[in-house]
Order: sequence, then structure tokens, then C-alpha cells
Amino acid sequence: MSKTTLTYAVSGLVLLVTGTWLISSAYWPFLPKGNDQFAKCRSSRIAGGAGSIGGPFTLIDERGAAVTDQDVITEPTLIYFGYTFCPDVCPLDTVRNGEVVDLLAQAGASATPIFITIDPQRDTPKVMAEYAELIHPKMIGLTGSIEQIKAVSKAYRTYYKSHANKDEEFYLVDHSTMSYLVLPEHGFVEFFKRDQSAKIVAEKAACFIKNS
Repeated sequence: MSKTTLTYAVSGLVLLVTGTWLISSAYWPFLPKGNDQFAKCRSSRIAGGAGSIGGPFTLIDERGAAVTDQDVITEPTLIYFGYTFCPDVCPLDTVRNGEVVDLLAQAGASATPIFITIDPQRDTPKVMAEYAELIHPKMIGLTGSIEQIKAVSKAYRTYYKSHANKDEEFYLVDHSTMSYLVLPEHGFVEFFKRDQSAKIVAEKAACFIKNS
């Protein structure tokens, strides 16, 4: 093999390997972006993709009955993790989510706000029922065993840490404050920070609902 032929052969091999790497690693500039029907709605980048958050769960509703995610997520849903003894953050966030539901209703889209406690020790079904009714007429309050709450919190990648001491009645619980938009047919699709207004959240949620 001549030197020229060898040079062409090596160059061709390099181009082949490089091209394969570019395409497989999504660096190829002309590679199609995929078929994400919600691409124009997304404003958050989620490690592992939206499919890595959420999933099946079993909890206890305000009547004390066991319910699954399929029982309560029957339409576009905003899920928030908090606790009823929360002095300020949870009331503000859950009220905001209630306002989002009202704004969506005005736009012709029905949605449900769900409040999942991360303090099942104090948040009994009765307490959750009273809290949910106070916040919004459509709100669903869910509690459960310590194990059930840990499982659903892990599924949605939430954080919480109780500062309860033995037999202490008044204590705080540190927790994350994201609200999660879940669609029955698609599961989790987006999260919203607490500094986003009801109007902004409603507009973004409407985009996902419209394109679902």
C-alpha cells in the first residue's frame, strides 16, 4: 500500500469514527431534535429527563381511604409537598396553585391541585381535609404512613427533614418547595418554582395541556 493510499485510508477511518461519535453524542448540528411534543413549553432542564420524576404511588385521602396516583390524577394536576403546620411558605404556595387552577378554568382547562404532606405524624386525614377545604374547593389532601410518604417523596425527588423531638407537638419541617405539573397520559412534565406567579405558571401549564 502506497503512502498516499494509507493516508486516505486513515483519514477516512478518522472521519467515520468522528461522525459516528458526533451523531451518537447529539453534537451533530443537523441531527433532528426528536419528537418531544412539549419542546416549546419546557423551561426547565431535568437531569435524566422528565420520565425520571414521579410514578405510581399509594397514599391515604381525606376520608382515610387508600388511593393510588391513578385515582387522584385524572386531569392536569399540580402536586405540592408540604405540611399543614407550615407557618408561611406552604400556605402561600398552595394558595398560588389554587389561583393557577382558577386561571386555567377561566381559559377553559380543568385542573386539580394536590397537597401531599411530608409530616404524616400530625397530618391525619381529618387535618388534611380541613386544610384542603380551606385552600381551594378542588384541592385533594393526601397523607400516608411514614414509608408511603418517603416513597412518593423519593419518586418526585423532593427533600424534607423533620425537627421533631420525642413527644414534641410544635416543630418545623424543612422541605423543598417545587410544584409539579402531572398529566394523566404523560406523567410528570414540568416543575415550577415558588417565585413564579400564578399567571406565569398558568400560562406555562396551559401550553402543556394544549399540546398533550
